[in-house]
Amino acid sequence: MSCVGCGPSQRLRALGALAGAALLSALWLLWLLGSTPVGVPAPPPTLVILVWHWPFTDRPPELPSNTCISYGVARCHLSTDHSLLASADAVVFHHRELQTQQARLPLASRPRGQPWVWASMESPSHTHGLGRLGGIFNWVLSYRQDSDIFVPYGRLEPHEGPAPPLPAKKRVAAWVVSNFRERQRRVQLYRQLAPHLQVDVFGRANRKPLCANCLLPTVARYLFYLSFENSQHRDYITEKFWRNALAAGTVPVVLGPPRATYEAFAPADAFVHVDDFGTAQELASFLVGMNESRYRRYLAWRARLRVRLFEDWRERFCAICTRYPYLPRGQVYEDLKGWFQD
Repeated sequence: MSCVGCGPSQRLRALGALAGAALLSALWLLWLLGSTPVGVPAPPPTLVILVWHWPFTDRPPELPSNTCISYGVARCHLSTDHSLLASADAVVFHHRELQTQQARLPLASRPRGQPWVWASMESPSHTHGLGRLGGIFNWVLSYRQDSDIFVPYGRLEPHEGPAPPLPAKKRVAAWVVSNFRERQRRVQLYRQLAPHLQVDVFGRANRKPLCANCLLPTVARYLFYLSFENSQHRDYITEKFWRNALAAGTVPVVLGPPRATYEAFAPADAFVHVDDFGTAQELASFLVGMNESRYRRYLAWRARLRVRLFEDWRERFCAICTRYPYLPRGQVYEDLKGWFQD
């Protein structure tokens, strides 16, 4: 393009046209070659996590492509389509269905080098059949802090603004329980507490079930909630602590792993641990004799923290993608039973 005798503005327009044409030519060439600009890294590929059997149901939820994005995890796709076995980046198996033989491992069709994930949120006391699963799984997803994909039942997160208001506390202690067996330590402790502490018991065990939306408002009217785990194991702290007590706005009285484990997740003065007392009567006397100012200190954490619950299996499985780049390749749990029952 020639511009002999042109004025300054005309020459600028001519140069702009030349630059635009050059840019279009460069973009066309990049498209033609199918490459990305030099120095610009290509985005990481979307990971495909195949869920072999959805936990506790034969009817898995809908899993649109943005499922994990809603939990803050990008480039992660969950699927229950077994035809993706050959191409999935990882396959996750929930133990309950393996235990009951509702699901079987596709060992004969397993692609070489494909990571398999063993998933369970149950305690070792309610987990059976691990002896036959040695040498199969590469990663573990569970509530154990030493899991490859660590997924707790809940956690405390910082928050700003005033704490949600609490209703007036009208009663001393509540307990919601369905599985009530005399051999359980929690039942034995309850029997020892009952003569010294008024405990209102709800749930199927006492033929007083609470609807899903009734539990938290009911418990919120109590000073204390018995957050007694059905069994005591390493790191096993369930919704009985996170949802039934802390989220409800009452003080949990905990029976589970040692105090130090709870303190890894919550302030030391956010709960009462049964191990701090020599007898059930001493514990009952402590609870009944607590004055208002001391009780308020157990709720002081609410001014700066809030409870986040992890109850959705979709969120739990999306966590596999978050951890995927950092997990060891070639690792195998040769003795899964020995590890989990440690």
